[in-house]
Amino acid sequence: MSSPYDLRITGGKVFLEGLGPSDVDLLIRDGRISGIVGREQQADAAETVDVTGKLVLPGAIDPHVHLGKDIRVPRDPDDAERESASAAAGGVTTMLVYLMSSSSYTGEFASARAAMDSNSHIDYGFHFVLGTPEHLEEFADYMGLGVSSFKFFMNFRGDEGKYLGMPGNDDSFMYDILRKSAEHGAMINPHPENIELVRMFRDERGDESAGPLAVWNAARPAFVEAEAAQRVAYLASVTGASVYCVHTSSREAVEAIARQQASYPNIFIETCTQYLTLDTTSDAGVYAKVNPPVRPREDVEFLWKAFEDGLIDAVGSDHNARHRSNKEKDIWSASAGFPGLGGLLPLTLAEGLRRGVSLDTIVEAVSTRAAKLFGMYPRKGTIAVGSDADLVVLDMDAPSTITAKTQHSAAEYTPWEGTELPLSVVHTIVGGRFALRDGVLTDQRAGSYIPRAHSGAAALGG
Repeated sequence: MSSPYDLRITGGKVFLEGLGPSDVDLLIRDGRISGIVGREQQADAAETVDVTGKLVLPGAIDPHVHLGKDIRVPRDPDDAERESASAAAGGVTTMLVYLMSSSSYTGEFASARAAMDSNSHIDYGFHFVLGTPEHLEEFADYMGLGVSSFKFFMNFRGDEGKYLGMPGNDDSFMYDILRKSAEHGAMINPHPENIELVRMFRDERGDESAGPLAVWNAARPAFVEAEAAQRVAYLASVTGASVYCVHTSSREAVEAIARQQASYPNIFIETCTQYLTLDTTSDAGVYAKVNPPVRPREDVEFLWKAFEDGLIDAVGSDHNARHRSNKEKDIWSASAGFPGLGGLLPLTLAEGLRRGVSLDTIVEAVSTRAAKLFGMYPRKGTIAVGSDADLVVLDMDAPSTITAKTQHSAAEYTPWEGTELPLSVVHTIVGGRFALRDGVLTDQRAGSYIPRAHSGAAALGG
């Protein structure tokens, strides 16, 4: 006779929403949490895993990932396998991947699913990047595919997006996107930069003696991000749209968004691990080139204060798996972006706890809030009966070191090379199956597609 449960997780401190770390065991059946019980309660399970002395959190969610060798669409098995391995090694159990194309996403969706299914170590969903009138005509069809969040590059004007195969656009197109998303209960994730100002500063080419990251920051100063963020946030209030401001990097941008939030609530803020841990003096140099740039140390400090105060909704990685050969150039020629999936949870958790940020606040930002905003809660983002058994088990007393090898990415580098952490990821469980066990990746590649009916205010019940 088979056991009523597939797996029992026993002995650990389990993070329960609203209660914090609790002395309970978890019972898992058919990929979901079937019971949260006291240590003494008897229950027959096919396997019991003892995690005494460890911390058990809901699996992290990375809402900002780019896959594929050209970062547009994952097309090959290794596009999914290598980068999802990085995620699993870092305790990420769900990722939302941006698909970018000037063609219809109906076909791109099928291609991406073919690359992801049976190759991804973790669960996944998609955002689509909108760039053409045809995309807007097919908006309802995209919602029917379970995609309810869409990116718009405010900086793709003229031929700025040509290198990624995307046409130019303007504010009137952005307004149509916002209006359409409001009608359908979707959310828009704008990349906010005023590219006309960027072009001006880029052409001036400032003093390079300050170092490559300082030069790149000067070429795309914080106010060009803040101005664009404020503009799209205001138009969101006009149209009734929900807006998720991606990769917010600076004090100016947070304050600009907060001014709009004061009169219109459906504006949300994401920052990224790099803006919480790297600055313009980082030894990573060109490896840390990204748009928006990493900022001076005072912006890092401000973002942590905003994080602690609850102004930051979620943390993403903006993961990009372009090979290191695209980075080993001068600051002007190197490609922007870098791999970050594997560091999302360990870096944010370690740095946050070091600064005295509460565990509740950190878990909310790396898991629960993203699940709620992107229409996956309570299936994802929490440890509760009925939720997916997506768990990360951490040893808070076992130091680890970030290297390109431990990150598993096909990019073969990390800007956090050599960073020492006071903790380590022991197990990552996705849908009740071990994707990482005792710190070693398993052969489990059963990550599944997560459809999402609504995002933003519609997902929150607003």
